[in-house]
Formats: sequence, C-alpha cells, structure tokens
Amino acid sequence: MHRSVGRTLLCATAAAALVAAPLVSVSSASANPQGTGLVIAEAYLKGGSANQPFTNKFVELGNPTDSPVSVDGWSVQYRAATGTGAPSVGKLAGSVPAHGTYLVQMGSNGTNGEALPEPDAVTGLNPSGSTGTLVLADQATALTLPAGAVTTGAPGVIDLLGYGTSNTFETAVAPTGTANAVPDALTRQGTTDTDSNAADFRVTTTVTPENAAGETTQPTDPTDPTDPGDGGTTPAERVTIAQLQGTGEASPFAGKTVTTDGVVTAVYATGGFNGYTVQTAGTGGALDLGTHTASDAVFVYSSATVGSVAIGDAVRLTGTVSEFNGLTELTVPTAAGLTKLPAAGVVQPVPATLTFPRTDAQRESLESMLVAPQGDYTVADNYTTNQYGEVVLASGKQRLLQPTEVARPGSAEAAAVTADNAARKVVLDDGASTNFLSAANQSIPVSWLTQGPVTVGAAATFREPVVLDYRNDSWKFQPTSPITGATPAADLPASFSDVRTAAPENVGGDIRLAGFNVLNYFPTTGDQLTGCTYYTDRDGDPVTVRGGCDARGAANADDLARQQVKIVKAINGLGADVVSLEEIENSARFGQDRDAAVATLVAALNAATGKDTWAYAKSPSKLPSSEDVIRLALIYKKDRVQPVGSSTILTDSTAFTNARQPLAQAFAPVVAKPGKGKGAQKPSAKDTFLVIANHFKSKGSGEGVDADQGDGQGASNHSRVEQAKALVTFSTAMQRQARTDKVFMLGDFNAYSEEDPVVALEDAGYTDLGPTEDASEWSYVFSGLSGSLDHVFASPAALETVTGVDIWNINSVESVGLEYSRYDYNVTDLYRDDVYRASDHDPVVVGIDLPGVGTPGGGNPGHGGDPGHGGNPGHGGPVADALAALAARLAWLRGLFG
Repeated sequence: MHRSVGRTLLCATAAAALVAAPLVSVSSASANPQGTGLVIAEAYLKGGSANQPFTNKFVELGNPTDSPVSVDGWSVQYRAATGTGAPSVGKLAGSVPAHGTYLVQMGSNGTNGEALPEPDAVTGLNPSGSTGTLVLADQATALTLPAGAVTTGAPGVIDLLGYGTSNTFETAVAPTGTANAVPDALTRQGTTDTDSNAADFRVTTTVTPENAAGETTQPTDPTDPTDPGDGGTTPAERVTIAQLQGTGEASPFAGKTVTTDGVVTAVYATGGFNGYTVQTAGTGGALDLGTHTASDAVFVYSSATVGSVAIGDAVRLTGTVSEFNGLTELTVPTAAGLTKLPAAGVVQPVPATLTFPRTDAQRESLESMLVAPQGDYTVADNYTTNQYGEVVLASGKQRLLQPTEVARPGSAEAAAVTADNAARKVVLDDGASTNFLSAANQSIPVSWLTQGPVTVGAAATFREPVVLDYRNDSWKFQPTSPITGATPAADLPASFSDVRTAAPENVGGDIRLAGFNVLNYFPTTGDQLTGCTYYTDRDGDPVTVRGGCDARGAANADDLARQQVKIVKAINGLGADVVSLEEIENSARFGQDRDAAVATLVAALNAATGKDTWAYAKSPSKLPSSEDVIRLALIYKKDRVQPVGSSTILTDSTAFTNARQPLAQAFAPVVAKPGKGKGAQKPSAKDTFLVIANHFKSKGSGEGVDADQGDGQGASNHSRVEQAKALVTFSTAMQRQARTDKVFMLGDFNAYSEEDPVVALEDAGYTDLGPTEDASEWSYVFSGLSGSLDHVFASPAALETVTGVDIWNINSVESVGLEYSRYDYNVTDLYRDDVYRASDHDPVVVGIDLPGVGTPGGGNPGHGGDPGHGGNPGHGGPVADALAALAARLAWLRGLFG
C-alpha cells in the first residue's frame, strides 16, 4: 500500500472537560499482557544504508485499545548501549488512533531507500542499527534510567526496548541487529507486553511503517514491471473516466491497468495527497442526478508526476485502478504514465452546479468532480479544525442535531434526525493530510482559523469551486490546491459569516439568573502539587494537568491567568445577578478552606468591575461525607440580591455518590427602603426565590444498569434518572425550608432535552426553559452534533415570573484551539483574552419579574432601560410567553419530522 492521503478523525470521549482530560489514561511502565496500553510495535534502525527499503529510520507505536490515546507531551528517547547518562529526546504530539499506529521518523545512514509515509512526528534521534535502548516516555524531558533491567513502575516509562548488547532492557535484551546492509526490523509479536524484550521482539525481514492515518508504503521492486509499456504482459485498456468510475460504489476496473484522457482540475503537490484530479473535457455544469450516474473525474495518485502538471492541462494517463478506503484512484507510478496533450480544441470542464446530494449513490456519481456548491451551508463542527484544517458543514441553515435533543431516545423521530444528519453532513477540508499539532507540522500556520473565526452556526459561502471526494469515511469538499493559514483569505474557496455576539440577548426581568460551567477552574495549579503530569505546548512547556494528582486545571500561574481572564469577562458579561458554577475546584481536597477557589474567582470578578460587586454563598456546616474534586458554587451581586438563610448541600442521598451533590440557596432582591435613601428592606416571602445548582453524572462511563443501552443517551443514564428523582425530593424540602414555591434548578445535567432525566424532572412538574423558542441555540456541541446538556428548570410558581431565556453561544460553538489550554500548540497563536471559548459549555441566562420589585435603574448593564420588557419581543406576559415558546418548539418539531 502507498499513502499520504488521509488522516484519522478523533472524537472526544467525554461529555465534559474535553481538553483538560486525556483521551485515555495511561499508567507508567508495566507489563501489559492484556494489550491495554501503548507499546513500541516496530523499530527500523537501518534507514538509508545500502539495500535498505526506506531512507529514514523509524519507531512505530501501537495502540491495541478501543480508544485513541493522546501522546501530547510524550517523547521517544534513545540511549547508546553502554550509556548511563540522560538519553536523547524526540518530542511527540497528537494521538494514536484506536487499534492504530503512530509513526516516528528518525535519522538516516544515507540516501538509499524510499521516503516513509508522512510521519506523525519527526525527531533527530539516530539509533544504532545493532544495539541500544529505545524508550516511549510520558514526558518530554530526559528520563533517569538505571542500568540493567527496567520493569514495572519505572517513572515516566511507558514501554522500553533494549536490543543487542544494551545495558538497559526489560527483563532480557532483544536480539542483536544484523549488518546495516541487511534489510530487517525489530517487530513486536502481537500487541501484548510481557516485560521481556527477548520474548516480545523478533528480527523480521518485512519492514512495515504505518502512520496514524493508516498510510503505508510498499516500495516496488525495480525489477518488476510497473508500466504496461515496460514489458508487462497485460496491455492497458482505453476507457473514459466515467467507464473507469462505473455506476456502483467501486470501479469495475479495480486492479486493472487502463489508459484515460482528462483535464487537470486540482493539484496537490504538497500537503500529503501526492496527486491531482482529472476530469473529462467539457463535463460538469447543471447536472440532473436522475440521469447522471457515473462520475467524470478521478483522483490520480502519482508522486512521480504531480510536480509536472498544472490546472487546465490536458493529459493522457496510464496506470492502475484501485479503491483506497472508498475513493477510486488511478495510480500512475512513473513519469512514463503521463503524456501532455495539445490544449487546442480541449473544452475545459466546468463546476457542477447543484445542492449537496442527500444520498451516497448520488455523491458517488460526482466523486472527484469539480463542484460549485449551491444553496445554504452552516458550520456544524470545528473540533478538528485546529488539528487537521477541516470544518464540518451541514447543508441548509440548521446545524446537525443530537437526536435525543429533539426526539425521545430510540424513537422513529430520533432515527429520522440521525438520517437527516447523515444526509446533510459534508466536510470542508484544506487539500492536505497535515496534522498541525504534530511536531513535524507545528510551524505551519493552521488552516481556516488563522484567517478568522470559524464558529458553529456560521454560514459558509463558497466563492471558488471545490472537488468532492471521499476520505476517512467522510464526503469532503477539497480546495483545488492545498491551503494553510498562510494562504490569503481572498484565495480561500469559502468564507464564514460572523455570528458572534458581544452580550446575551435581552431577557427582560428585574432579576437575572445564569448557569456557567467554568471548565475545571483550579487556582491550585499543578506546579503546587507533586506527581502531576501535563499536556505541553510545542516548546514542551506544561499547560494543563493531565493526571497524576487531584488538580485538573492550569499547570501554573501563567496558564491560570489566561484561563481566568476569559471566565471573568464571560461572567461579568452575562448581566446576571445570580450565577451557578459547575466544575470549580473543591479546595478542601487540597487542605484549604472549601471556598478558597470560589473566593479567588469572586475576587477576580470584583477586580474587573472595580468595586465590591460579587459575593458567594458560603459553604454550609453540613457537608457530604465524600465529595468530588470539583464542586458546585453560587455567586451573586451584592447590590442586587441577598441570600436568605444559609446554603444547603444534599447530603443524605446515595444517588449522587458518582456525581456532584446539588447546592441550594434562597435569595431575595435588595430593595431600597422607601424614603430612607440607601439601605435594604428585609426580604419579603413573596419575593424570595430558590436556586439549586446541579452537575449530574457524565455520559462517559458506566457498568451494569449504567452501561450504555445504545439508545443515544450514553452511559450512566440510570444514575442520572435517579439523580433527577433525588433532586425533586431535595427541591421540595428546600422549598419548605425557604418558604417559597419559586425554585430554579440550574446547571449541567449531562442529559439532552428529550432524555429520561429531563423527562423525569418535567413529569415532576418542572418546565425546561431552554433551548429558546426559535430552536437555533444549544449549549453544547459533541461529535459535530448540537444539543443542550445545560438547563434551567422552573417550578410552576417560578415559571410565572419568567420573562425571557437566552443561551449565550460563546463557548461550545468556538474552536477548542481558542482555549487557554491550547496556547502555543501551533505557530498560529489563537488565544485572545476575550469571552470566546472560556469553557466548553455555553451559559444559560433567565430573566424573572418578582412581585413588588420594580425595574432597576442603572448599575446593572442591560437592565436599566427595559421598562415593561419592551426590548424583548415575544414576552408580553410570563406565562403566555412560556406557553408560546413551548408551542413554537412543538410546531418546529412537527415541521422537522413532517
């Protein structure tokens, strides 16, 4: 197999804290007989020597697990056979796909051999071909290695290979390498690690490099004929490109040598594709997909000729037809397979003008053709944009939706949403297989994001033709030549509308509430603790804690400052008077006052406002016997509301043993005493309202009754339902304690709007106040699908006070590359000290009117000029508005499902 044409798409595996948590936790050096961690799978150490198949040496890592494993901040290290000092270090970045490999290119002994597939990391290591020690380490600094046997528990060591006569090895040294002129490699037998190099490795004569994209290279024996004109016995058959493509999923000529004519429409000489597309002269334009059944274009894989062609060239090609992961290709291995044809009289192909086809069969009929996309396209996902330069689009004006956001799990309606997502999804790529986070490519400016924000929900407008192809299990729009962040914005084939908002919509009301997930805000940084491991930037500097300690946030004070300024600006920008916080540090776990972290955040908020604006609900005396390292908190504006009584944490329920216990606090408005100037009246019972902060169990894990049932609700759904029931009981008790029936339950419920936990709360009489009635805002984006994990539930009496609701899309819709934790991963610095991507969840804001409380006059941005809520259309009356919102949502659902 050849290849540098694709890449592996990695999806987040947790429903929260996508960056701060590793893709998979990996423990240090230990025997791995079950195949549950990364291993050194192959070591080829003779690259460039006489008779060798490849120019460069390499180490290939293997991942036998069911999930991708991050190697950000890791390294491969080498020490000479008799060495006792620090080994040489080659830094790694990126991920090893599930059941996949990762290719680390090293030095060379000369110029013999073919180039490796595009490596996932390039290092300056140049190991001996016969004896030495190689180590896979979970750190980017040199290890301290003892001489002799290294087995379980060696700090920093994930796997180690001592070979030849090395003084450092696992139990027993692997075989001695042969002479440099003998082609062979040290290859692991299977994917297990018995902790014995001698038992695990064999010298094999077949060298098989494979990168994370699954790309390999098999050098052709120069004595074998590769062109039909060089003595081969099978003549090339003359075919049109449409005949070559055929009308099915695979070419009828796969495995055969053919000759065909076409015009070059796209050239990918750099970036890893190593090829170009050709299309039959005069084809394209306004096509009828009812009669157009075979594509008139094909991708030509040819590193030998890609540098010899230009867009517009008429060519005759002779090569072998194949199907590579679903893409029909014509491989032209030598320059002899390309003939330039006279341009005179050749009618150039034109882009096909049509809306994006909804079926694979229709897309197959356009594979590799030039297209001018028609109609609307909306950005649906940008999770991999900062790594692979690709943007997921949805045809139409609607994002791709989580099925259980709008339909009950397992229902026909949910299946219809899934089908609609598949029919509308297409990926806008950058014409390359570049991993911008790999060590080899971090100096290349990342595509799309460098030229401006690419926000989920934005409209994509095409101004240049693109090529429709199929790579990595996705249909993609490719530019006609590779682009990077250095490409001028005017030369990009598409642009994106600016849908960012500087503030939430006006939700009316004289008091406003909000919920905000603060993405593991930990003032206790990793460098204050022992044992922490880190995600590191391209210079090897720690950025966020990866594991090894209880901290979950920033690595040091500088990183915390970058995180904190975004959170502070976002919270102050909400215009809210009470804010529930999720994922904030439980400082008691570090021997501090339990409220230390929230006090630190409140101090930062007040410093930003320039006055004593904010306070926090202090922890109660009665605490749970066991708590998570993250907790819930409530903060409030002192001149707007006042706490009534003390806060209460749910401590007597077993439902929350695997989640964060809810926190309740009653509040009442601060109202000036009539005729007395400043000062506050005692709160009135009719104005008291109750706020309960929540953070239910995530969808990421569960066993037994909590195992994923395959209905779209993820794992631990049973736990979340039990937590919803316990919350209802807790709410009832807190209402009695606070002497109010107006209760708002806010937070991250880790359940979409039609899932069982939400239904349980609604069945208990609570109303889910979001998403908004226009069904265009959701609080979370996961795996390219939009939905709301974050909710505000109102009791019937509380619902009577609601004037408006808004989800402020500042976090989930922005690229992960904008987070504080992605600082300096690529030469393009995407970090800004603004509100965008302060977290991975979006805040929800609710306006409420309380009896006897007038509209405030100033001092609370966005409130002063809102008499009668005239600035919030559609909210003529609280109950009427809520009912109208629900009716509008039901009507929208009926329209969606017909």
